[in-house]
Amino acid sequence: QVQLVESGGGLVQPGGSLGLSCAASRSFFSINAMGWYLQAPGNQRELVASITSGGITNYADSVKGRFTISRDNAKNTVSLQMNSLKPEDTAVYYCNFRAAPNYYSGYMDYWGQGTQVTVSS
Repeated sequence: QVQLVESGGGLVQPGGSLGLSCAASRSFFSINAMGWYLQAPGNQRELVASITSGGITNYADSVKGRFTISRDNAKNTVSLQMNSLKPEDTAVYYCNFRAAPNYYSGYMDYWGQGTQVTVSS
């Protein structure tokens, strides 16, 4: 069973920066896309940013210009650099891989365990 292990997160003051990283416990046959989602209390999980295998990125309007997603295909990792953080960015952040574990499988969604990001003074 593949696990996605997240690191980073924590408490930061408004205007500050944090970096999140996510690594897979083993390699995949193919990775279609990687992404980061957030879930605030009482809300549904929503996309923050994604990046395809070709490096095409997509960002939620609320984070454009502040967050940057990147990936290392060789290391099966995805990172999220968050700058100019706002209190409304406070949420649990989850990494996601859309990947095929082997030649015979289709693409499936894998999720990290979630990491708390709190932006508060």
